Amino acid sequence: MICRVWRGWTTNENADAYERIVRGQVIPGIEARHIPGFVSIDLVRRERESDVEFMTLMWFDTLDSVRAFMGEDYETAHVPAAAQAVLSDFDKQSVHYEVLDRREQPK
Repeated sequence: MICRVWRGWTTNENADAYERIVRGQVIPGIEARHIPGFVSIDLVRRERESDVEFMTLMWFDTLDSVRAFMGEDYETAHVPAAAQAVLSDFDKQSVHYEVLDRREQPK
């Protein structure tokens, strides 16, 4: 399994707008593509003293699944224009980790 990690920062004033864009447009757009091997996406938020940091963690079966999402230049960040408009800074590239152990709480 592969975990694709990306971070972006926005002002306190733009944080809610950014979250609405990601939750209302970006994530549904990714899910609608039905990418083979795409497992899920997590959006996390951290309030900091002078800004707000967001991070996405996307889970894929394989690196080939990531390529199906982004193409051969798979490290390039996926940041639509609407999201860029309210970010003050963001990672231009995503990083990819091989997941060695991922456990879910038994139900």
